[in-house]
Amino acid sequence: MKENIPSVSVTYARNGRSMKSNELGMRPMQERAYQKRGEQYLLIKSPPASGKSRALMFIALDKLQNQKIKQAVIVVPERTIGASFRDEPLSQHGFWADWKVEPRWNLCDAPGTDGGKVEAVKKFLESSDKTMVCTHATFRFAVERFGVEVFDDRLVAVDEFHHVSANPDNRLGDHIRQFMARDKAHIVAMTGSYFRGDAEAVLHPDDEAKFDTVTYTYYEQLNGYEYLKQLDIGYYFYAGSYTDEILKVLNPDEKTIVHIPNVNSKESTKDKVREVEHIIEELGEWQGTDLQTGFQRVKTAAGKVIKIADLVDDEPAKRDKVLASLRDPAQKDNREHVDIIIALGMAKEGFDWIWCEHALTVGYRSSLTEIVQIIGRATRDAPGKARARFTNLIAEPDATESAVAEAINDTLKAIAASLLMEQVLAPRFEFKPKNPNNAPTSGFDYGEGGYDPNKCNVGVNPETGKIQMEIKGLVEPKSPEATRIVQEDLNELITTFVQDKQAIERGMFDHELVPEELTQVRMGKIVKEKYPLLADEDQEAVRQHAIAALNFVQQAKKALADENTHESKNTALIDGVRKFALSVTELDIDLIDRINPFGEAYAILAKSMTEERLKQVEQIIVGRRSTLTLEEARDLAKRALRFKHEKGRLPSLSAMDPWEKRMAEGIAFLQRKVKENDNG
Repeated sequence: MKENIPSVSVTYARNGRSMKSNELGMRPMQERAYQKRGEQYLLIKSPPASGKSRALMFIALDKLQNQKIKQAVIVVPERTIGASFRDEPLSQHGFWADWKVEPRWNLCDAPGTDGGKVEAVKKFLESSDKTMVCTHATFRFAVERFGVEVFDDRLVAVDEFHHVSANPDNRLGDHIRQFMARDKAHIVAMTGSYFRGDAEAVLHPDDEAKFDTVTYTYYEQLNGYEYLKQLDIGYYFYAGSYTDEILKVLNPDEKTIVHIPNVNSKESTKDKVREVEHIIEELGEWQGTDLQTGFQRVKTAAGKVIKIADLVDDEPAKRDKVLASLRDPAQKDNREHVDIIIALGMAKEGFDWIWCEHALTVGYRSSLTEIVQIIGRATRDAPGKARARFTNLIAEPDATESAVAEAINDTLKAIAASLLMEQVLAPRFEFKPKNPNNAPTSGFDYGEGGYDPNKCNVGVNPETGKIQMEIKGLVEPKSPEATRIVQEDLNELITTFVQDKQAIERGMFDHELVPEELTQVRMGKIVKEKYPLLADEDQEAVRQHAIAALNFVQQAKKALADENTHESKNTALIDGVRKFALSVTELDIDLIDRINPFGEAYAILAKSMTEERLKQVEQIIVGRRSTLTLEEARDLAKRALRFKHEKGRLPSLSAMDPWEKRMAEGIAFLQRKVKENDNG
C-alpha cells in the first residue's frame, strides 16, 4: 500500500475537556450555547459531533418553560437526521427536564411525501403539544400554505443551516427572512460548516447582524477529545481508472467510508454498480452476503473477513436492509459491526458512525461545505481511535487529454480545499497592533521569559488554544461591522481568496510573482467586493487580518516541515507559529504581505505529483498568463498613492524592491492608456 502524503496533519492534546459534562449534563459547547438561551435569534457554529442537537434541546426546553414560547419546531434537511431529536432523558444527567417528542409529531418517521405532511404541521400548531420535528421541505410547504404568522411566539430551529442561502431563489432562506421581518418567532440556526463552497452568502449581512453567534471551533472540539489525537488531510493523484489504484490509499484494516464519484464526473466510469464490484474484487475474495445485515463479506489477502455496507445499490429492499443495519442502535458501540461503507450521495451530514477512521472521497467535490461534512464523518471520538484521515483521490491532469484545463482546475480546487481546512482546523488568531503601552492579556502564556514589552509577543491561551500575536503596523478595525468580520468571518474571506482561480494559479506557478500582488491587490479587491460599505481603513484592516491568518498557518506548517520531524506533538501548530515568529527580526505587516500564501501548497503538490506531470501543468498555466489589466493597474496605482503617503515619493520603475517596481509599472500602464486615448 502506497501511503498518500498528507497536505495537512494536525495533532491535538486530548485533554478530554470537550467530552466532560457539567452538573446539568452539558458539554462545553452546549454550556456556551445555553448561556445565550435568552436570545431571540441565535446562530450556533460548531463542528460535527460537538453535540448541537442536545444543545438545542436544552435551549428549547428553557424557551418553552421560561420564555413564553408556545412550541418548538425542529427543522432538519433529511428524514434520517430526525433521529437526532428523539426522546432524551436529560434529567438523568442533571438537567431539570427531559426532551420528549410525541411519535406522531416526529414527521421524519411518518410515511408519505413532504407535501402530504403539511396538514400534520397544522394539527400540531393547533395542539397543546410542545415539540415537533420535520424536514426542511415539509417546513417550506407549511410556510407557503399557512404563512409565517402561524409560527408567532414559537421557536423555529433550523439544523444544518448552511442549506439556507441569501439567494432569492432559495425558498427556505426567503422564509427565514420573512420570519425576521415579522419579528414574532424565535430562531435557532445550527451548522457545522457555515461557509459555502458555491460562494453564496448564507444570510444578508444586515440579517446576520441580528443573530447572536456561538462559535465552537474544530480546534476546541478535537483538542478536548479523549482518544483522537491526529487528523490528516491529503490528496492522492492517480492515472487511469481509480478502481485499479484505490488499494494504494484504501487500507482494509481501517474503518473507512468510501464516497465514489458522481456519475457525471470525469472520475466516474459511468457504471456505479460495477465500480463497487471492482472495489470489492480489489479488496479480496467475496464470501457472500450476510442475510441478517445485508453486508457483503470479503476475505482479504491477509485472511481476515471484512464486512462491507453497499449504499450505492439502488434496489430498495437491499439498500433499506443495509441502512437499517447501520442505524441499529444496539450496534452503535460495536466497533466490529461493519468495516467499510461504500456510498455515493449518502453517509455525509448527520451520518453518525463513531468508528470511522478514514473518509476516502473519489473525485473533486465542488462544495467546501460537502468536504467539511465528509471530513466530519471521521472526526468522531472513539476508544482506541488515535488517528483519523480524509483522502481525496483525484485524477492526475494529463497534458494529452482534451479536458486538461478542467482537470487542472479540479486539482487546484482540491488544493484550495486543503488550504481552507488548515484554517478551519487551526486555533483562532487574535491580532493586535504593537504599541509601546501594550500589556500582557490575562490567561495567555507568552513562552519562556514571559511578556516582553520591547518585542512583538506571541501568546497562547491553553484553555481555548487561541493565539494572540502582536504585529507592527497592523491596522485595527474601527466600526462594529469590521470588528465582527475580523472576529467571525476571516474564513469566509480566505475561502473566496483561495478559490480565486487567478490567485491560486499565479501563487503556485508564476515564479516571477511579487507576493503583494496577491496579498494586497487581489485580497484587497475581494474585501472591497464582499464588504463595499466598509470605510477604506476598515477594508484595509480586514484585508490585513485575513492575510495574516492565512500566512501564519502556512508559515507554521513550513517551520515544522523544516524541522523534518515525524513525531506528533500536541502543540505542533502553536510551536510552528512561535518558531516562525522567533525566526524573523520583527513581525510587521509588510513582512506578512511579502509571503506568497500558496508557496507551501506548491511544495506539497511537488511531492504528490510526478515531476514530468508537474512541468506540463506549469507550462499550460504559464501559457495562459495574462498581461496587466486596466483594473489591476488601477489597484496598483491606489497602492502607489499609499506608498507615496508613507514614503513621501512615488514608486520607482528602477527600484530594487520588486513590489515598488510593480506599483510603478501600474502607474506607467495607466499613463500609457491615457496617452493612447488622447492620441486616439
